[in-house]
Amino acid sequence: MDSEDKNGLSKQAYQRHFNMLKGRVAEALIEELFISIGYKVFRYGMENTIPGIMQTLRGVKNDTVMHIRRMPDFIVQKEQNILFIEVKFRKSGTFTLKDLGEDYPYDDAYIVVVSKKHIKCITVKQLKEGKEVTPKTRNYLGSLEAFKQDKDKIIDFCEFAVKFFENVD
Repeated sequence: MDSEDKNGLSKQAYQRHFNMLKGRVAEALIEELFISIGYKVFRYGMENTIPGIMQTLRGVKNDTVMHIRRMPDFIVQKEQNILFIEVKFRKSGTFTLKDLGEDYPYDDAYIVVVSKKHIKCITVKQLKEGKEVTPKTRNYLGSLEAFKQDKDKIIDFCEFAVKFFENVD
């Protein structure tokens, strides 16, 4: 058993909850961003489409379970443009294929990486081609052709991200 800290949670449980909350804040930020630029946003991840399934899947390992666990966070739609969106918070601003897993089943998904300084985006296809997100890469969400007309709004949301995450460990 983990020892309790001053908050009543073990250090391990505290960190797990803290990391979960960082991810949820990043998801909420990206959800609001897509709504603000005119997309319909549908929560898609397993926690939204199949509530409570995590307890059922504990200890089960097969292709179907892995596919369910890796469901992207959102489906977004604007006219004929429909995209899978997976949101990841990375304090370091770095995201690679290793972070995603080489057998990620949604090849056409976009990975939106929220960091303490930027909102960047890379496709699963690009990750599989060896590309990655780092603090030095220039793969900003607002630079993608589909989002160039919304660059100013995306910059505003980058400022929100900086304000929310600037003191996050």
